[in-house]
Amino acid sequence: MVAQIGEAKASTELVITWEALPDDFPLENDPVDNTGQPMMAGVLSESLEISGFIQPQMLIASNFGLCATLNGKFFAKAPDWLYVPSVLEILPNRKSYTPNLEGDIPAIAIEFLSDTDGSEYSARRTYPPGKWFFYEQILRIPIYVIFDPDGGLVEFHSLENGRYELQQPDENGRNWVASMGLFLGTWQGEKQGRTG
Repeated sequence: MVAQIGEAKASTELVITWEALPDDFPLENDPVDNTGQPMMAGVLSESLEISGFIQPQMLIASNFGLCATLNGKFFAKAPDWLYVPSVLEILPNRKSYTPNLEGDIPAIAIEFLSDTDGSEYSARRTYPPGKWFFYEQILRIPIYVIFDPDGGLVEFHSLENGRYELQQPDENGRNWVASMGLFLGTWQGEKQGRTG
């Protein structure tokens, strides 16, 4: 499957193809930015499990490779947490996922803000593209959330007319995720010996 993205301001056309992960492609194996990130991803998945939301055809993962080929170069990005409504084949030991080839695009991707390089906001178009650009222009993920664990701030970006727009939360500090039929917000309390 091929998609082309062109912008009036851009002098180069982007050619996106959806190909399977090459057997010899080295996936990033960087450690997480802090010890709280795996717990936060786990809480998101656990909340869905407790509510009875999770179905076998869904893909819910953390630090998991999303793949695409941009202008003939293969690359992968690993969001801190993601939800794909339906995959074509249920694989117990999936190590990566190529949207459009293997099923739906993710409905939501979440990044936990790191204090290192601000890569969550990177709109870099050149290889390797930044996360923001990858989610917005390559995959066109409908919802991109950036969460600041230190301040508890949730930035909820919704894809509108091909660009992410910041959405304001409701009066309870939550945003509606229509594709899931659920609200996303913060919770203050103690989990696994941590308060936050």
